[in-house]
Amino acid sequence: METEQQIIEAVAEAVKALYGGEADAKALQLQKTKENFEGNLTLVVFPLLRISRKKPEDTAEEIGAWLQKNCPAVEKYNVVKGFLNITVAQSSWVDMLNAVNADPNYGEKKAGADAPLVMIEYSSPNTNKPLHLGHVRNNLLGWSLAQIMQANGCKVVKTNIVNDRGIHIMKSMLAWMKWGNGCTPESTGKKGDHLIGDFYVMFDKHYKEECKQLEEQYAAEGMSADDAKKKAEQEAPLIKEAHSMLVKWEHGDKDIRALWQKMNSWVYAGFDETYRALGVSFDKIYYESNTYLEGKKKVMEGLEKGIFYRRPDGSVWADLRPEGLDEKLLLRSDGTSVYMTQDIGTAEMRFNDYPIDKMIYVVGNEQNYHFQVLSILLDKLGFKWGKDLVHFSYGMVELPNGKMKSREGTVVDADDLIAQMISDARKTSDELGKFSDMSEEEKNNIARIVGMGALKYFILKVDARKNMLFNPAESIDFNGNTGPFIQYTYARIRSIMRKAAEQNVSVPEKLGADTALNEKEVQLIQKMLAYKDAVAQAGKDYSPSGIANYCYELTKEFNQFYHDYSILNAENDAACATRLLIAENVAKVLKNGMRLLGIEMPERM
Repeated sequence: METEQQIIEAVAEAVKALYGGEADAKALQLQKTKENFEGNLTLVVFPLLRISRKKPEDTAEEIGAWLQKNCPAVEKYNVVKGFLNITVAQSSWVDMLNAVNADPNYGEKKAGADAPLVMIEYSSPNTNKPLHLGHVRNNLLGWSLAQIMQANGCKVVKTNIVNDRGIHIMKSMLAWMKWGNGCTPESTGKKGDHLIGDFYVMFDKHYKEECKQLEEQYAAEGMSADDAKKKAEQEAPLIKEAHSMLVKWEHGDKDIRALWQKMNSWVYAGFDETYRALGVSFDKIYYESNTYLEGKKKVMEGLEKGIFYRRPDGSVWADLRPEGLDEKLLLRSDGTSVYMTQDIGTAEMRFNDYPIDKMIYVVGNEQNYHFQVLSILLDKLGFKWGKDLVHFSYGMVELPNGKMKSREGTVVDADDLIAQMISDARKTSDELGKFSDMSEEEKNNIARIVGMGALKYFILKVDARKNMLFNPAESIDFNGNTGPFIQYTYARIRSIMRKAAEQNVSVPEKLGADTALNEKEVQLIQKMLAYKDAVAQAGKDYSPSGIANYCYELTKEFNQFYHDYSILNAENDAACATRLLIAENVAKVLKNGMRLLGIEMPERM
C-alpha cells in the first residue's frame, strides 16, 4: 500500500477511535507540507471538527498523537493551528523509492480489456499548402495528449482528417495548369507540399491583379468602391475558372479527378516527411472527399426524422435556438455541404470504424462555437459520445515578427522551423563546447534531439488555451525552463552512471529498510513520487503543460540536490549507493515524462 493511502486510512481509524464517527473520505486530503514548516505531508483538520466537536488545534494534536502511536509510516508530527504536519518515517520513504525502482513505468497505467477507447483528432491539414507553425502546435499537442491518455490507462486511436476538397484546392490546381509547365517535385527538387503551396500563392497573386483591374473598370463606370471591390472578386476570370473546376470535380470529371489525385499524392508525401521530423503519426486518416458524402446522408436522415428542417429555397437547417444558439446551415440550396456537414460525416465513419467512448478534437480556439454546435447535433443524431465530446481548444502561436498569412506566402513554414531549430542547437552546443570527443554522426543526432526537444518543450510548457509567442532563440537555452535544460540534466545523470560503472560501483537493486536519508534526499524522493499525480492530473485536465512543468520542477530539485551533495564522492559507500539509486530513478521519471511530450532524451550532450 502506498504511504499516503496508508496514512489516510490511519486518520480514518483515528477519527473513529477518538470520536466515534466516520470521516468522509473526501475530507481526508493530504497535501505536501509548505516549505517553511517541518514535515512532509499536511492534513487539514477543519472538515473533521463537526465529528470531534473540539478546537482545530486540539483535534490536530489528538489525531497526530494517535497516528504516531499506531501508524508505522508516521515518525512524528507538529500542529500549526488547524494543520497537522506529518513527518513520514524514513523506512517508508525507502519503501516508496524501492517501489519506484521496481516499476519501469511508475505512475502510468496499462489499458485493460475494458479500458475506454479515446479517439483524438489532430493535424487536419489542407492539401493546398505545407504545414506551418500553427500546425506544429496542433500536432505536438495532439500527439502528447494521446500519450498522456494512454498513460492514464485508456485505449487511444490517433486520427487525422485531411481537407482535400474545396475551392482552395482548385486554386492550386488551376495555377499549376496555367503556369506549372508540367513541373513535379522531382523536376523542381521541392517537397510536394511546398510546390503546391507555391501555386496557391501564385493564384492569389494573379487573382489580386485581376481584381485590381476590374475594380478600376467598375469604379470608372460609376460604381462605389465597396461595390466595385465585391463585384471584381466575384467576376475575376480566375475565380470563375476555379469554381468551374470545382463543379467538374463534384461531378467526377475524369481529368480533373486525375490531376487532383496526382497533386494530392505529392502533398501527402511532403506531409509524411514533416510528420516524421516532428515525431508524430496517426492510426487512421480520413479524407473530407469521402466524409462529406456521408455527412449529406446523415443530414438527410436527420431531416426525415424531423431533427432538421428544409427552407423554401431547398437548404437544410438545424434550429438550435432552444439551446440558446442560432440556426445552423447544414446543406446549401444547391445541395452542397458545409464544414459542419463534413464533420458529421466524419463522425459517422469513425463511429462505424471504432467503438468510441470519448472523442477529442484538437482544434484552435477560433472554432469554439463550431464544436459547441457539433456536440449538440451529434447528440441529436444519436452518437453516444456526442454530448460529451471534448474540443481541446488551443490558442494561436506566433513568432516575434508577427502573424502568418497563407495566401501571401508569409507563413512560418514547419520544415524551415525544424531545420532552424536543429541548426541552432548544433551552433549553441558547438559554442558551449558540449560536443567534444563525439563523431560527426553523433553530433548531428544530438543536435536533432536537442533542437526538436527545445521546440516541443517550449510549445508544450504553455497552457494550451493561451495564445503564445514562440521565440526560437529563447527555447535553446541550457538553463531555465527549457527542453535542453531538462535534457542536459538527464545526460548528466547518465554520465554519472557511466562513471560509476567505470569505477566498479554498482547501483543497488533496492535499499535496506534501515537506510538513512537526509532531508534533501527525502525531498527529491517526494518530488519523484509526485509524477503519478502529475500524470493523473494531466489526463484529467487534458494538459501536456502539466507534465512539462512537473519535469522542470523535478529537474530543478535534482540540480539543487546535486549542487549540495556529491554522489560518487559521497561520505560513505551507503550514501553513494542511496544517491545512485535516487539519481537513476530521477532519470527514469524524467525520460518517461518527456516521452509523454514526444521528446527524446540524449544519453550524453
